[in-house]
Amino acid sequence: MGCSTTTTTTSATLPPYPPPSAPLSKLHLHRRSLLFLSSTTTALSLPSLSIASPPQKQPDTTITDRVFMDFSICPSYFQTRTLGSDLALCPDTEPVGRIVLGLYGNLVPITVSNFKSMCTGVSGYYKGTLIQKIFPGRFFMAGHQGRRDKGEVKPPVGLVRNTESIDPKAFQLGHTKGGVLSLCLSENDDDDDIKLDPNYHNVEFMITTGPGPCPDLDGRNIVFGSVLEGMDVVASISSIPTYKPGERIRQYNDLAEFLGDGRAKNARAIWDRPQKTLYISNCGELKVTKPTLSPSLP
Repeated sequence: MGCSTTTTTTSATLPPYPPPSAPLSKLHLHRRSLLFLSSTTTALSLPSLSIASPPQKQPDTTITDRVFMDFSICPSYFQTRTLGSDLALCPDTEPVGRIVLGLYGNLVPITVSNFKSMCTGVSGYYKGTLIQKIFPGRFFMAGHQGRRDKGEVKPPVGLVRNTESIDPKAFQLGHTKGGVLSLCLSENDDDDDIKLDPNYHNVEFMITTGPGPCPDLDGRNIVFGSVLEGMDVVASISSIPTYKPGERIRQYNDLAEFLGDGRAKNARAIWDRPQKTLYISNCGELKVTKPTLSPSLP
């Protein structure tokens, strides 16, 4: 008579540890519990330690210099083209007003120094030159290098080469509102072969008219100052009518440019130009008792 033995295996299941309902102060971590925890795939995580990065240094927008620009309209310019060599001699000038600009000499010293030289020079190199382009609600441009008899700027030979145009630190500020002064690099339509001339100096500048920002200009032009006085004059300039081509002319021009026709660029040169002869009738530096003013971000 055989006897059969049945073995019953009882599986002991440990409760989840730690029990969700148990307060932390009442937990008892004995040796068995610690061994159980070490054999599971769940790892105890320690709180991550984060090292705070030092705050970024803000660009130095201390106003070190102030210059002024007087703007006027010459109604007789188109009848007397010879005034192009010196528009300041216009006999029937109509004053538009004065703009006072604060310059950030600590941030971009070369750009500021060259701009001051163009304003103050022997005769003020910007003096008697045309406002080239106006984009209402965005900005206007002046100081295009070229021939004086066309109302363009002819910089002095000894002007310092502006190496800040390739320095990333010079592009920290943005065109955040109306009244921002910047050196025009991206919108300058001079041919590349002209820019490679050793005597070429980019002195064309732009002033945003507002009311909104122009973020598409950020990182491509050097902001080096802002309007301190005369935003009403900026608004008046922005309201001057400009030459606007029709849609069909734009399409023909785009096709000509696509086909490599050099006349397309020449045709576009007159687009967005003011219909009135707007020019810089005078410019110079304003001396102040304090050499520096409080910072003013654009």
